[in-house]
Amino acid sequence: MGERGLIAVDTGATSTAVPSLGRWGLSAHADLVYRTLTVCHSPTCRQLARHLDVPVGRVAEALDELAAVGAVRRFCEGRDWRWSAVEVDKVLSLLHRRRRAPVVMEDRHRRHLATVAGLCLERIPAHAVRRMPTRASARARIAELATLERHEHLAINTEAQITAAAAAAAAPLDRSLLARGIRMRTIGLPPHDGGRPGDPPTGGEHREADNLPLKLMVFDRQAALFPADPTNFDAGAVEVSDPDAVAHLTQLFYRIWSMADDPRRQETPRVMLTIREQAIVALLSAGVSEEEAASRLGLSRRTVVYALRALMDRLGVENRFQLALVLGAARAVPIPIGDTTAPDTPEEP
Repeated sequence: MGERGLIAVDTGATSTAVPSLGRWGLSAHADLVYRTLTVCHSPTCRQLARHLDVPVGRVAEALDELAAVGAVRRFCEGRDWRWSAVEVDKVLSLLHRRRRAPVVMEDRHRRHLATVAGLCLERIPAHAVRRMPTRASARARIAELATLERHEHLAINTEAQITAAAAAAAAPLDRSLLARGIRMRTIGLPPHDGGRPGDPPTGGEHREADNLPLKLMVFDRQAALFPADPTNFDAGAVEVSDPDAVAHLTQLFYRIWSMADDPRRQETPRVMLTIREQAIVALLSAGVSEEEAASRLGLSRRTVVYALRALMDRLGVENRFQLALVLGAARAVPIPIGDTTAPDTPEEP
């Protein structure tokens, strides 16, 4: 297969679910590339880059990272160097023997500044950027924004250990959000020495990931708040309400969320799909358009789009490629491609 060829996808289910490699200190790109290799047949680096829509340089770095821990194999076929994934069980055994290095403060500062620089704050209108000069003023503004929330509260916590004072300050706010039916999703660091960085609020959803880029809160996807200095929370915080900037940070949260681990389970459980979801996923994965899938199933295109979006929201992913990876890793119950009988339940109005 030449460089312009398509990547062949292995549709067979793997015997072991693929957990996030981030918990062992690997990058998000390395995790994504490894998951792709578990379902793609021996692609080249350039093919992987095109398939993932990621720059070739980043894919090459991810492959080097995976090779360093023994998670991938490289072999020559014709004039092309190709890559394949080492079996999941073997990779997990190798990673369990590695001691994860703690994140140093300089790295935390660098990642924070890189993320903030990506927002191009100097281009955001002055009225859409607000600075809280102290920790107390930042907490007061967080409480004010949380009071206005009606739908969703997102948070990334970069502290290795949540202090008692911080936990006490956050607890009433968390309870109030959950009592009002606000969806609360938090991401924190995994424990490094067997301890817990802090228990998530009961009723909220929580995941863990390494190398978090910045401490962050997003309020109803309308406003976002992050520390002015990641090494000194007493320096206050910055709030942005520019729609593009908030959308950028929301997407960042969900990219991390989709790759993070749920600490309540050892591996991703099987995802159970409804009859309608199974039929839609089977058709779309076979390359059928939304319009044709709707026609075959006796549904409207809007119903197909709505069902797909609801499934993506349920699994915490942002696009169809991430959805395919999650369904594959979670061993979602498949149905034959030819079985496209419409469900008995009536179509939504």
